[in-house]
Amino acid sequence: MEQLNPEQPPFAWRSLLLAFAISFAVAGLGAGLTELNAWYFQLKQPDWKPPDAAFGAIWSVIFSLCAISAWLGWHALPAPGMRRLALIWWAMNAFFNLFWSLIYFKWHRPDWALFELPFIWLTVLMLIVIHWKHSRRAALLLLPYLVWVSLAGGLNWGTVQLNGPFV
Repeated sequence: MEQLNPEQPPFAWRSLLLAFAISFAVAGLGAGLTELNAWYFQLKQPDWKPPDAAFGAIWSVIFSLCAISAWLGWHALPAPGMRRLALIWWAMNAFFNLFWSLIYFKWHRPDWALFELPFIWLTVLMLIVIHWKHSRRAALLLLPYLVWVSLAGGLNWGTVQLNGPFV
C-alpha cells in the first residue's frame, strides 16, 4: 500500500512544495475569476449559505488538502502510466473548477454553472478511486472537497431557483 517516507527520496519535500504551488496557482486563478460585485450581491441566496468571508477559508483548506493528496498519491502510485492518469484527472479537475467560476461569476450564468458542476464532482470522485488502492490517505483527503462540491451544488441550485431565469 503506501510506501512514502518523507525522508526518502530526498526530493519528496520539493515535490510537496510543487504540489502546493500548483494547487494555490489554481486557487489564485479561481479567485481572480470570482467577482463579488453588484450583480452577485443582488442575487437572492439560500438562507443556509455560509457568509461570503467563509469561502476563502474553506477553499484554502480544500486546496491544501488537494496538494497533500496529490503529493501522497504521486509518490504512492507504482507506475508512470498511473501517475500520468492521475495527473490528467487533476488537470481536468482544475479546468472544471476554474470553468465553473468563469461561468458563474464572469458570465453571470449560475444556471449554466449548475450543469458544469457535476464534472467537478466526477473528477474528484475519480481521483478518490484512482488513489484508493495505493494511498487511502490521498483518497480520504479528497472527501472534504467532494462534500464541499456537493454543498456548492445545492447552493448553486438554490440560487438558480431563487433568481432564474438568467439571460
